[in-house]
Amino acid sequence: MGELTGRVAVVTGAGDGIGRGVARRFAAEGARVLVAELNEETGAAVAAEIGENARFVRTDVTDRAQVEAMVAAAVETWGSVDVLVNNAWGAGTVGRVETKTDEQLARGFAMGYYGPLWAMQAAFPHMKAQGWGRVINMCSLNGVNAHMGTLEYNSAKEALRTLTRTAAREWAPTGVVVNAICPGAKSAAFRRVAAEHPEIEAAADRANPMGRLGDPETDIAPVAVFLASEGARYLTGNTLFADGGSHINGVAWTPDLDGEQ
Repeated sequence: MGELTGRVAVVTGAGDGIGRGVARRFAAEGARVLVAELNEETGAAVAAEIGENARFVRTDVTDRAQVEAMVAAAVETWGSVDVLVNNAWGAGTVGRVETKTDEQLARGFAMGYYGPLWAMQAAFPHMKAQGWGRVINMCSLNGVNAHMGTLEYNSAKEALRTLTRTAAREWAPTGVVVNAICPGAKSAAFRRVAAEHPEIEAAADRANPMGRLGDPETDIAPVAVFLASEGARYLTGNTLFADGGSHINGVAWTPDLDGEQ
């Protein structure tokens, strides 16, 4: 018997990185997992890795109808939705505040704030009806520490943390707890940035108090398992920093943006 035996979990952005690690770890703990992913190839691959206790649903979290259909698919397949992990991210570029466009910011908020909000609104009635639910929002130290170059990401993730705390307060009497994780890991989004700016990966490892960024499946996913478990029933509205200690004093994030610091 695993920590999540019998639970139904929806994980967005589950085709790679932290989402994949969480989906796989949830399944190993006995959960049935809806793999929600925009990329059909990677999403289907993760569902195949997990096996019979997984279903892949192609989901663009910037489309409210698709987000609602994602939650409905979990309920249709397994009869409930117990755990929601809002992890998907695929927007954003590195650049200074004055260069950011309305389109970039709108895309960032659609994916990093509105997508999670719509998913929470769709899942909550099912969780409330059964008197039990877990919402886990993946936020970011980028927003907490106001890292340079990623305004849309920072802003959307901090808005998501505010949503997390507000929902936690409003939903506390219902048995639904809502928490955030700020991970320090080599996520899919991080790898994309590092591919364009190779110096960032080495610098991020050096800056971490433990000397490395975390592994999505072995360092971050176990924290999500705890938050999804019965053991987290009295924990709500919190931000857990699964980051090797990076949040303690803050980590300098000073990429060379057009030769300026």
